[in-house]
Amino acid sequence: MFKALWCVLCLVFLTSCSKPQFQGSDISGSNLGGEFTLSDHSGKTRSLADFKDKIVVVFFGYTHCPDVCPTTMIELKNAMQQLGKKADQVQVLFVSVDPERDTKEVLSQYVPAFDSRFLGLYGTPAQLSEIAGRYKIIYQKQVSGSGDYTVDHSAGSYLLDKNGKPRVMVSYGAGASVFVHDLTLLLNE
Repeated sequence: MFKALWCVLCLVFLTSCSKPQFQGSDISGSNLGGEFTLSDHSGKTRSLADFKDKIVVVFFGYTHCPDVCPTTMIELKNAMQQLGKKADQVQVLFVSVDPERDTKEVLSQYVPAFDSRFLGLYGTPAQLSEIAGRYKIIYQKQVSGSGDYTVDHSAGSYLLDKNGKPRVMVSYGAGASVFVHDLTLLLNE
């Protein structure tokens, strides 16, 4: 009897000490990410430190994207709606991988159209290259015969904890429910 009780207590203890069960990919302890400084769609200089004590979602995309970016932004909008008041503790950052076209004016029309709390960030090609390297983001301009172009880019979103540490990578198309689940776990830490 004592042995059985001991086993149950050990199991309860181990379960309570286990890592959160994210639905996205757990990247806790990875060497991804790091501090960065870019301009937001209102022209204000922003860094990750500005959002200390908030959960931050970092998504790299561009405003002329035909599929991945609007889909992800809609998923994030829906997740924020589902989080209710807790959404005020989350900051979504849309980092443009198209510095040629994604000006302050373009980002200020595009990003807040999904949610007024979302921020569009832009920088120089050199700044973007450095940040993308730290987050292991790939992006490449694809020019068509007409001279127009698209930008192939990594499609995942990073969830950073209240200390700015990358914890979860949510794959493209995972759905709002995955964002809600994993953001809730991080908010409750």
